[in-house]
Amino acid sequence: MQHRIVVLGAGYSGAIAAGRLAKRLRREDVAITLVNAEPDFVERVRMHQLATGQELKPRPLSEMFAGTGVRLRVATVTGVDVDRRTVGVSDASGTDELAYDTLVYALGSGWNAGGVPGTAEHAYEIASRPGALRLRERLARLDAGQAVVVVGGGLTGLEAATEIAEARPDLDVALAARGGLGDWLSPRGREHLRKVVGKLGITVYEHTAVTAVEADRVTTADGTAIPAAVTVWTTGFAVHPIAGATALQVNGTGQIVVDGTMRSVSHPDVYAVGDAALATGPGNKPLRMSCASGGPTAWQAADAIAARLTGAKLPNVPIRYFNQCISLGRKEGLIQYVTADDRAVRAALTGRLAAGYKELVCKGAAWSVAHPTLGLPTRRRRVVRERAAAGPAVKTLA
Repeated sequence: MQHRIVVLGAGYSGAIAAGRLAKRLRREDVAITLVNAEPDFVERVRMHQLATGQELKPRPLSEMFAGTGVRLRVATVTGVDVDRRTVGVSDASGTDELAYDTLVYALGSGWNAGGVPGTAEHAYEIASRPGALRLRERLARLDAGQAVVVVGGGLTGLEAATEIAEARPDLDVALAARGGLGDWLSPRGREHLRKVVGKLGITVYEHTAVTAVEADRVTTADGTAIPAAVTVWTTGFAVHPIAGATALQVNGTGQIVVDGTMRSVSHPDVYAVGDAALATGPGNKPLRMSCASGGPTAWQAADAIAARLTGAKLPNVPIRYFNQCISLGRKEGLIQYVTADDRAVRAALTGRLAAGYKELVCKGAAWSVAHPTLGLPTRRRRVVRERAAAGPAVKTLA
Protein backbone atom coordinates (compact mmCIF):
# COMPACT_ATOMS: atom_id res chain seq x y z
CA MET A 1 0.00 0.00 0.00
CA GLN A 2 1.08 3.57 -0.64
CA HIS A 3 2.00 5.74 2.32
CA ARG A 4 -0.52 8.59 2.35
CA ILE A 5 0.94 12.08 2.85
CA VAL A 6 -1.51 14.98 3.09
CA VAL A 7 -0.21 18.55 3.00
CA LEU A 8 -2.58 21.25 4.23
CA GLY A 9 -2.03 24.66 2.65
CA ALA A 10 -0.19 25.66 -0.53
CA GLY A 11 1.48 28.85 0.57
CA TYR A 12 5.26 29.03 0.37
CA SER A 13 5.83 26.40 3.09
CA GLY A 14 3.18 23.87 2.10
CA ALA A 15 3.87 24.06 -1.63
CA ILE A 16 7.62 23.71 -1.14
CA ALA A 17 7.14 20.75 1.22
CA ALA A 18 4.82 18.94 -1.21
CA GLY A 19 7.15 19.45 -4.15
CA ARG A 20 10.24 18.41 -2.22
CA LEU A 21 8.54 15.24 -0.97
CA ALA A 22 7.56 14.37 -4.54
CA LYS A 23 11.21 14.72 -5.55
CA ARG A 24 12.46 12.66 -2.64
CA LEU A 25 10.07 9.69 -2.76
CA ARG A 26 8.85 7.25 -5.38
CA ARG A 27 5.28 7.54 -6.66
CA GLU A 28 4.84 3.81 -6.27
CA ASP A 29 5.41 4.17 -2.53
CA VAL A 30 3.66 7.41 -1.58
CA ALA A 31 0.46 9.26 -2.46
CA ILE A 32 0.87 12.99 -1.87
CA THR A 33 -2.25 15.17 -1.67
CA LEU A 34 -1.98 18.96 -1.44
CA VAL A 35 -5.09 20.70 -0.10
CA ASN A 36 -5.58 24.41 -0.71
CA ALA A 37 -8.58 26.72 -0.62
CA GLU A 38 -7.56 28.55 -3.82
CA PRO A 39 -6.53 27.09 -7.19
CA ASP A 40 -3.63 29.54 -7.54
CA PHE A 41 -0.40 30.01 -5.63
CA VAL A 42 -0.53 33.40 -3.90
CA GLU A 43 2.68 35.42 -3.58
CA ARG A 44 1.92 36.76 -0.14
CA VAL A 45 5.06 38.90 -0.08
CA ARG A 46 3.57 40.95 -2.94
CA MET A 47 0.15 41.71 -1.48
CA HIS A 48 1.05 45.38 -0.94
CA GLN A 49 1.74 45.58 -4.68
CA LEU A 50 -1.61 43.99 -5.51
CA ALA A 51 -3.37 46.44 -3.18
CA THR A 52 -1.95 49.43 -5.05
CA GLY A 53 -3.21 48.29 -8.45
CA GLN A 54 -0.28 46.29 -9.79
CA GLU A 55 -1.02 43.11 -11.72
CA LEU A 56 0.64 39.92 -10.53
CA LYS A 57 1.50 36.95 -12.68
CA PRO A 58 -1.08 34.15 -12.31
CA ARG A 59 0.44 30.96 -10.91
CA PRO A 60 -2.06 28.07 -11.15
CA LEU A 61 -1.11 25.29 -8.76
CA SER A 62 -2.26 22.69 -11.28
CA GLU A 63 0.43 23.90 -13.67
CA MET A 64 3.11 24.23 -11.01
CA PHE A 65 2.62 20.61 -9.90
CA ALA A 66 1.92 19.09 -13.31
CA GLY A 67 3.93 15.90 -13.76
CA THR A 68 5.15 15.76 -10.16
CA GLY A 69 2.68 13.16 -8.92
CA VAL A 70 1.26 15.59 -6.35
CA ARG A 71 -2.54 15.49 -6.35
CA LEU A 72 -4.10 18.93 -5.89
CA ARG A 73 -7.36 19.15 -3.97
CA VAL A 74 -8.96 22.62 -4.10
CA ALA A 75 -10.99 22.68 -0.90
CA THR A 76 -11.27 24.36 2.48
CA VAL A 77 -9.97 22.48 5.49
CA THR A 78 -12.74 22.24 8.07
CA GLY A 79 -11.06 20.14 10.74
CA VAL A 80 -8.31 17.71 11.67
CA ASP A 81 -8.77 14.59 13.80
CA VAL A 82 -5.27 13.58 14.88
CA ASP A 83 -6.52 10.51 16.73
CA ARG A 84 -8.30 9.05 13.69
CA ARG A 85 -5.70 10.59 11.34
CA THR A 86 -8.27 12.25 9.10
CA VAL A 87 -8.82 15.72 7.63
CA GLY A 88 -12.23 17.20 6.96
CA VAL A 89 -12.55 19.29 3.78
CA SER A 90 -15.31 21.17 2.01
CA ASP A 91 -15.69 22.30 -1.59
CA ALA A 92 -18.43 23.10 -4.09
CA SER A 93 -19.46 19.46 -4.27
CA GLY A 94 -19.87 19.07 -0.51
CA THR A 95 -17.86 17.69 2.38
CA ASP A 96 -15.28 14.93 2.39
CA GLU A 97 -12.76 13.24 4.66
CA LEU A 98 -9.14 12.49 3.77
CA ALA A 99 -7.17 9.83 5.62
CA TYR A 100 -3.42 10.24 6.12
CA ASP A 101 -0.41 8.36 7.40
CA THR A 102 1.69 11.52 7.59
CA LEU A 103 0.25 15.03 7.82
CA VAL A 104 2.10 18.24 6.94
CA TYR A 105 0.23 21.16 8.52
CA ALA A 106 0.95 24.39 6.64
CA LEU A 107 -2.24 26.43 7.01
CA GLY A 108 -0.19 29.48 7.92
CA SER A 109 -1.59 32.67 9.34
CA GLY A 110 -3.89 35.59 8.63
CA TRP A 111 -4.20 39.11 9.90
CA ASN A 112 -4.51 39.78 13.60
CA ALA A 113 -7.02 42.45 14.65
CA GLY A 114 -5.59 42.27 18.16
CA GLY A 115 -8.97 42.81 19.78
CA VAL A 116 -8.86 46.55 19.08
CA PRO A 117 -12.43 47.94 18.87
CA GLY A 118 -13.57 48.72 15.34
CA THR A 119 -10.70 46.98 13.58
CA ALA A 120 -12.74 44.08 12.19
CA GLU A 121 -15.49 46.43 11.01
CA HIS A 122 -13.46 49.28 9.54
CA ALA A 123 -9.83 48.30 8.91
CA TYR A 124 -8.32 46.69 5.81
CA GLU A 125 -5.72 43.93 5.71
CA ILE A 126 -3.14 42.72 3.19
CA ALA A 127 -2.34 39.33 4.72
CA SER A 128 -4.49 37.62 2.07
CA ARG A 129 -5.37 38.03 -1.58
CA PRO A 130 -9.06 38.81 -0.89
CA GLY A 131 -7.96 41.41 1.66
CA ALA A 132 -5.52 43.03 -0.74
CA LEU A 133 -8.14 43.15 -3.50
CA ARG A 134 -10.65 44.73 -1.13
CA LEU A 135 -8.12 47.42 -0.19
CA ARG A 136 -7.25 47.90 -3.85
CA GLU A 137 -10.87 48.65 -4.70
CA ARG A 138 -11.19 51.10 -1.80
CA LEU A 139 -7.97 52.96 -2.60
CA ALA A 140 -9.08 53.38 -6.20
CA ARG A 141 -12.16 55.27 -5.00
CA LEU A 142 -10.27 57.73 -2.79
CA ASP A 143 -10.10 61.34 -3.90
CA ALA A 144 -6.90 63.39 -3.78
CA GLY A 145 -6.03 64.62 -0.31
CA GLN A 146 -7.85 61.88 1.58
CA ALA A 147 -6.04 60.22 4.46
CA VAL A 148 -4.71 56.67 4.67
CA VAL A 149 -3.30 55.44 7.99
CA VAL A 150 -1.19 52.28 8.12
CA VAL A 151 -1.11 50.87 11.66
CA GLY A 152 1.97 48.81 12.44
CA GLY A 153 5.64 49.70 12.01
CA GLY A 154 6.99 46.23 11.15
CA LEU A 155 8.07 44.99 7.73
CA THR A 156 4.51 44.66 6.40
CA GLY A 157 3.53 48.13 7.60
CA LEU A 158 6.62 49.75 6.10
CA GLU A 159 6.09 48.07 2.75
CA ALA A 160 2.39 48.95 2.69
CA ALA A 161 2.86 52.61 3.63
CA THR A 162 5.68 53.26 1.15
CA GLU A 163 3.95 51.38 -1.67
CA ILE A 164 0.71 53.34 -1.21
CA ALA A 165 2.55 56.67 -0.92
CA GLU A 166 4.54 56.01 -4.08
CA ALA A 167 1.55 54.77 -6.10
CA ARG A 168 -0.76 57.52 -4.86
CA PRO A 169 1.29 60.67 -4.10
CA ASP A 170 -1.99 62.61 -4.05
CA LEU A 171 -3.06 60.89 -0.83
CA ASP A 172 -2.15 61.86 2.74
CA VAL A 173 -0.39 58.70 3.98
CA ALA A 174 0.54 58.19 7.63
CA LEU A 175 2.18 55.38 9.58
CA ALA A 176 1.48 54.67 13.26
CA ALA A 177 4.13 52.60 15.05
CA ARG A 178 4.23 51.41 18.68
CA GLY A 179 7.98 51.95 18.79
CA GLY A 180 10.42 54.18 16.97
CA LEU A 181 10.54 54.06 13.17
CA GLY A 182 12.66 51.05 12.25
CA ASP A 183 14.07 50.89 15.77
CA TRP A 184 15.31 47.31 15.25
CA LEU A 185 17.45 48.31 12.26
CA SER A 186 21.10 49.36 12.20
CA PRO A 187 21.88 53.10 12.29
CA ARG A 188 22.45 53.07 8.53
CA GLY A 189 19.19 51.20 7.97
CA ARG A 190 17.20 53.63 10.13
CA GLU A 191 18.76 56.62 8.42
CA HIS A 192 17.84 55.35 4.97
CA LEU A 193 14.33 54.43 6.05
CA ARG A 194 13.71 57.93 7.41
CA LYS A 195 15.09 59.45 4.23
CA VAL A 196 12.73 57.44 2.00
CA VAL A 197 9.71 57.97 4.24
CA GLY A 198 10.36 61.69 4.27
CA LYS A 199 10.82 61.84 0.50
CA LEU A 200 7.48 60.09 0.03
CA GLY A 201 5.75 62.55 2.33
CA ILE A 202 4.60 59.95 4.88
CA THR A 203 3.65 61.30 8.29
CA VAL A 204 5.02 59.06 11.04
CA TYR A 205 3.46 58.72 14.50
CA GLU A 206 6.12 57.02 16.60
CA HIS A 207 5.56 55.40 20.01
CA THR A 208 1.86 55.47 19.24
CA ALA A 209 -0.64 52.77 20.18
CA VAL A 210 -3.93 52.78 18.25
CA THR A 211 -6.76 51.84 20.61
CA ALA A 212 -9.82 52.21 18.38
CA VAL A 213 -10.70 52.32 14.68
CA GLU A 214 -13.68 54.15 13.23
CA ALA A 215 -14.84 54.66 9.66
CA ASP A 216 -13.06 58.02 9.35
CA ARG A 217 -10.38 58.02 12.03
CA VAL A 218 -8.21 56.08 14.46
CA THR A 219 -7.83 56.96 18.12
CA THR A 220 -4.57 56.60 20.02
CA ALA A 221 -3.90 55.71 23.64
CA ASP A 222 -3.57 59.37 24.61
CA GLY A 223 -6.93 60.20 23.04
CA THR A 224 -5.58 61.77 19.84
CA ALA A 225 -7.80 61.31 16.78
CA ILE A 226 -5.97 60.80 13.48
CA PRO A 227 -8.11 61.24 10.35
CA ALA A 228 -8.31 58.10 8.22
CA ALA A 229 -10.58 57.55 5.24
CA VAL A 230 -8.82 54.16 5.05
CA THR A 231 -7.08 52.29 7.87
CA VAL A 232 -4.69 49.47 6.94
CA TRP A 233 -4.01 47.14 9.89
CA THR A 234 -0.59 45.43 9.86
CA THR A 235 0.26 44.87 13.52
CA GLY A 236 0.96 41.16 13.26
CA PHE A 237 -0.37 37.76 12.25
CA ALA A 238 -2.64 35.18 13.88
CA VAL A 239 -2.26 31.49 13.05
CA HIS A 240 -5.08 29.48 11.54
CA PRO A 241 -7.33 28.29 14.40
CA ILE A 242 -7.78 24.66 13.36
CA ALA A 243 -4.67 23.30 15.12
CA GLY A 244 -5.84 24.80 18.41
CA ALA A 245 -9.05 22.79 18.18
CA THR A 246 -7.19 19.47 17.96
CA ALA A 247 -5.32 17.33 20.49
CA LEU A 248 -2.00 18.61 19.12
CA GLN A 249 0.27 20.36 21.59
CA VAL A 250 0.18 24.06 20.74
CA ASN A 251 1.40 27.25 22.40
CA GLY A 252 -0.77 30.09 23.60
CA THR A 253 -1.18 31.52 20.11
CA GLY A 254 -2.11 28.20 18.48
CA GLN A 255 1.24 27.33 16.88
CA ILE A 256 2.09 23.61 16.84
CA VAL A 257 5.06 22.78 19.06
CA VAL A 258 7.65 20.90 16.98
CA ASP A 259 11.13 19.45 17.36
CA GLY A 260 14.15 20.22 15.19
CA THR A 261 12.76 18.17 12.30
CA MET A 262 9.42 20.07 12.39
CA ARG A 263 7.70 17.01 13.86
CA SER A 264 4.94 17.53 16.41
CA VAL A 265 6.17 16.76 19.91
CA SER A 266 2.80 15.24 20.78
CA HIS A 267 1.84 13.43 17.56
CA PRO A 268 4.79 11.96 15.58
CA ASP A 269 2.76 11.49 12.39
CA VAL A 270 2.16 15.26 12.15
CA TYR A 271 4.65 17.87 10.94
CA ALA A 272 4.11 21.63 11.01
CA VAL A 273 5.89 24.20 8.84
CA GLY A 274 5.88 27.95 8.28
CA ASP A 275 3.82 30.26 10.48
CA ALA A 276 1.87 27.30 11.89
CA ALA A 277 4.96 25.89 13.65
CA LEU A 278 6.55 26.94 16.92
CA ALA A 279 10.09 26.17 15.83
CA THR A 280 13.31 27.45 17.31
CA GLY A 281 16.46 28.74 15.66
CA PRO A 282 19.86 29.90 16.92
CA GLY A 283 19.94 30.78 20.60
CA ASN A 284 16.79 28.70 21.07
CA LYS A 285 14.75 31.72 19.93
CA PRO A 286 11.40 31.11 18.20
CA LEU A 287 11.50 31.68 14.46
CA ARG A 288 9.50 34.71 13.38
CA MET A 289 6.47 34.36 11.13
CA SER A 290 7.91 35.11 7.70
CA CYS A 291 8.72 33.74 4.28
CA ALA A 292 12.35 33.64 5.46
CA SER A 293 11.36 31.03 8.05
CA GLY A 294 8.78 29.22 5.93
CA GLY A 295 11.07 27.85 3.22
CA PRO A 296 13.73 26.38 5.53
CA THR A 297 11.12 24.75 7.80
CA ALA A 298 9.51 23.16 4.73
CA TRP A 299 12.85 21.78 3.53
CA GLN A 300 13.59 20.43 7.00
CA ALA A 301 10.20 18.72 7.34
CA ALA A 302 10.20 17.19 3.85
CA ASP A 303 13.73 15.84 4.22
CA ALA A 304 12.95 14.45 7.67
CA ILE A 305 9.80 12.69 6.43
CA ALA A 306 11.68 11.22 3.48
CA ALA A 307 14.55 10.11 5.72
CA ARG A 308 12.26 8.40 8.22
CA LEU A 309 10.33 6.62 5.49
CA THR A 310 13.42 5.40 3.66
CA GLY A 311 15.74 4.74 6.56
CA ALA A 312 18.14 7.48 5.52
CA LYS A 313 20.02 9.82 7.83
CA LEU A 314 17.91 12.55 9.40
CA PRO A 315 18.71 16.11 8.30
CA ASN A 316 20.63 18.28 10.73
CA VAL A 317 20.71 21.68 9.08
CA PRO A 318 20.40 24.61 11.49
CA ILE A 319 17.83 27.20 10.45
CA ARG A 320 19.29 30.70 10.55
CA TYR A 321 18.69 34.18 9.18
CA PHE A 322 20.91 36.22 6.88
CA ASN A 323 19.01 39.43 6.16
CA GLN A 324 15.69 41.24 6.26
CA CYS A 325 14.53 42.41 2.84
CA ILE A 326 12.22 45.43 2.77
CA SER A 327 10.75 47.02 -0.34
CA LEU A 328 10.12 50.75 0.02
CA GLY A 329 8.08 51.22 -3.14
CA ARG A 330 9.28 50.09 -6.56
CA LYS A 331 12.39 52.29 -6.67
CA GLU A 332 13.79 52.00 -3.17
CA GLY A 333 14.64 49.16 -0.85
CA LEU A 334 16.50 48.22 2.31
CA ILE A 335 18.40 45.00 2.91
CA GLN A 336 19.32 44.81 6.57
CA TYR A 337 21.93 42.14 7.25
CA VAL A 338 21.41 40.26 10.51
CA THR A 339 23.00 37.71 12.81
CA ALA A 340 21.90 34.08 12.71
CA ASP A 341 19.27 34.84 15.37
CA ASP A 342 17.92 37.86 13.44
CA ARG A 343 19.61 40.82 15.16
CA ALA A 344 20.71 43.71 12.97
CA VAL A 345 24.41 44.22 12.24
CA ARG A 346 26.02 47.40 10.89
CA ALA A 347 25.90 46.38 7.23
CA ALA A 348 22.88 47.36 5.14
CA LEU A 349 22.21 47.65 1.41
CA THR A 350 20.05 50.58 0.34
CA GLY A 351 18.55 52.37 -2.66
CA ARG A 352 17.80 51.01 -6.12
CA LEU A 353 20.28 48.16 -5.71
CA ALA A 354 18.39 47.03 -2.61
CA ALA A 355 15.09 47.32 -4.47
CA GLY A 356 16.49 45.06 -7.20
CA TYR A 357 17.79 42.63 -4.60
CA LYS A 358 14.36 42.44 -2.94
CA GLU A 359 12.72 41.81 -6.31
CA LEU A 360 15.11 38.90 -6.92
CA VAL A 361 14.24 37.51 -3.48
CA CYS A 362 10.51 37.66 -4.30
CA LYS A 363 11.05 35.95 -7.65
CA GLY A 364 13.32 33.39 -6.02
CA ALA A 365 10.70 32.57 -3.39
CA ALA A 366 8.12 31.84 -6.10
CA TRP A 367 10.71 29.90 -8.13
CA SER A 368 11.56 27.72 -5.13
CA VAL A 369 7.95 26.54 -4.97
CA ALA A 370 8.22 25.07 -8.46
CA HIS A 371 11.84 23.92 -7.94
CA PRO A 372 11.84 22.64 -4.34
CA THR A 373 15.10 20.66 -4.37
CA LEU A 374 17.37 23.71 -4.83
CA GLY A 375 19.96 21.69 -6.71
CA LEU A 376 19.86 18.65 -4.43
CA PRO A 377 19.86 15.15 -6.00
CA THR A 378 16.46 14.23 -7.40
CA ARG A 379 16.93 10.46 -7.25
CA ARG A 380 13.89 9.06 -5.47
CA ARG A 381 14.32 6.60 -2.62
CA ARG A 382 12.06 3.64 -1.98
CA VAL A 383 10.10 3.62 1.25
CA VAL A 384 11.26 1.08 3.82
CA ARG A 385 8.97 -1.96 3.95
CA GLU A 386 8.67 -4.52 6.70
CA ARG A 387 8.47 -8.09 5.41
CA ALA A 388 6.59 -9.98 8.09
CA ALA A 389 7.26 -13.36 6.49
CA ALA A 390 11.00 -12.78 6.66
CA GLY A 391 11.02 -12.51 10.42
CA PRO A 392 12.89 -9.36 11.50
CA ALA A 393 12.21 -6.22 9.47
CA VAL A 394 14.20 -6.07 6.23
CA LYS A 395 14.99 -2.64 4.80
CA THR A 396 14.73 -2.36 1.04
CA LEU A 397 16.22 0.86 -0.26
CA ALA A 398 16.75 2.03 -3.83
